[in-house]
Amino acid sequence: MNEDGSRMESDDADSDSSETTTVEATDDDPETVDIDGTTPDLETPAGESRDGADEGRDAADEADDPASVEQSMPGVPDPDEADGNDVPTDVQKYARFQKMDGAQYDRVNEFLRDRTYITAREWAIARLCSDFRTETGVEMTKIGENLPELVPFMTDTYTPQAVNQARSSFEDKIRTAGATFLYGAMCDFFTAEELDDVMYEATEVAKFLLEVEGVDLSVEEELEAEERISTVMRDVRDASQELREDEA
Repeated sequence: MNEDGSRMESDDADSDSSETTTVEATDDDPETVDIDGTTPDLETPAGESRDGADEGRDAADEADDPASVEQSMPGVPDPDEADGNDVPTDVQKYARFQKMDGAQYDRVNEFLRDRTYITAREWAIARLCSDFRTETGVEMTKIGENLPELVPFMTDTYTPQAVNQARSSFEDKIRTAGATFLYGAMCDFFTAEELDDVMYEATEVAKFLLEVEGVDLSVEEELEAEERISTVMRDVRDASQELREDEA
């Protein structure tokens, strides 16, 4: 063939190779092949749904999932529940402030501020330091870590340093208030009757706080305590009067 004939045959071959051939599926083919070479899903038999197969795979996956296996295992404690078991037994049984259940800190603090020099925080921690005192000292760490469980109106935990600071503040205020009161009783500012009134008011507030803490006082015990306090204060007033007269 001539040169032109060879070139024409070559062009025909290139044209044939660039065409896309579509393969038609016949009844003998088990599968139908797409033009992009992927194989579609097999047909689902009549009357059946693929949901069943999916559910079977989901069940198998769930069985292999460690989280689901752990949830289905009986006797395995919940981590949140395990944390609650860390509360010491004496803390769980402590019921000193059970009458204050549901009380708000601000309300308690306002009540104390109107009648005493101490705050609700100092009152609660001073009581706890008295109840959780051992031969080696006060259990500051136990009080601070379990403060919300011990006192209903306290919502935050305290460090041992914060517990000690509140305890020290309470002690300082009691000493200051005691010195103030005793001077008022000794300086002849109050008459004997007025001093009895002061003692009565102070006793009522202190008695109320003790009752809130769970101390059950009978009427006889209350009257006896009031009489003993009044007797002591009269003796203090008489002794201070004699002292002033001697110095004059």
